[in-house]
Amino acid sequence: MTHTITLIPGDGIGPEVTEAVVRILAASGVSIDWDRHDAGVLAVEKGRVPLPIELLDSIRRNKVALKGPVTTPIGTGFTSVNVGLRKALDLFANLRPVTNLPGITSRYTGIDMVIVRENTEDLYAGLEHQVVPGVVESLKIITEKASTRIARFAFEFAQANGRKKVTSIHKANIMKLSDGLFIESARAVARDFPDIAYEEKIVDAACMHLVMRPEQFDVLVMPNLYGDIVSDLCAGLVGGLGVVGAANLGADVGVFEAVHGSAPDIAGKNFANPTALLLSALLMLRHIGEGEAADRITAALHQVLEKGQSRTRDLGGTTSTFEFADAVCRAIA
Repeated sequence: MTHTITLIPGDGIGPEVTEAVVRILAASGVSIDWDRHDAGVLAVEKGRVPLPIELLDSIRRNKVALKGPVTTPIGTGFTSVNVGLRKALDLFANLRPVTNLPGITSRYTGIDMVIVRENTEDLYAGLEHQVVPGVVESLKIITEKASTRIARFAFEFAQANGRKKVTSIHKANIMKLSDGLFIESARAVARDFPDIAYEEKIVDAACMHLVMRPEQFDVLVMPNLYGDIVSDLCAGLVGGLGVVGAANLGADVGVFEAVHGSAPDIAGKNFANPTALLLSALLMLRHIGEGEAADRITAALHQVLEKGQSRTRDLGGTTSTFEFADAVCRAIA
């Protein structure tokens, strides 16, 4: 069958890594009809709003999107397109598997964990205002509904994928009401999954344990802000943001994206590593029932990385974005 999928190339290095991944998916034989839309800087340059309604309508219609990095101006300018997508489409779960890839040197081996981040509230609700000059107040929003929903997502994912343990990350020793509600909700869900071990860790202690003995973790679930920080920390355990994929999932919609930035300093130079977006695309293929193709592309990617002859600059080589993509295409069985 042919899948119609919304494509958001993004800006900066986004169009390059997106094109590279589209080539690889085509080489796998999966039939995809791409419905392309601009967002962020590219949309604004064309006189549009950063998050056009046509883009949102496309994702709602197609149920699936592949998204390259989109620049978020710091301090000024338009608000985050990423956050806007999550809010508009109720993409309540950010899923980020973190595993070692063959041929990529990192401080740790044997890493195999999954970060599940609540995506819609917490401090990222963006409810902040100036009380008086020099004093700004931000509101941390935690609800039982969202906390229960993300905890159930984490346990159901663990159950469906043969995972053995879920760790809830919090700061309830200080924020007894907000983070207290989060872990109370997680505990309630945990009782429905007696075959999966459940534990809780304070976020600062969890970060220490992650860099001391990361192999103890399996599935980690946490509120939005901690999830943003901890997921990047975990990416650093296996080589950085360039070698991990991610998905933002709602009840019936999924947006699969690279979590690294748009790197405008190397945009258009054919230097960027497309691996992160490719890993996100592999999550997408499994999501739409193309697991066999995902397996073949995964094997090809591992083969290329393990041989070490095709490495982009961030991995110590000189291979260009499209040369790397071509190498993966050739390796697909």
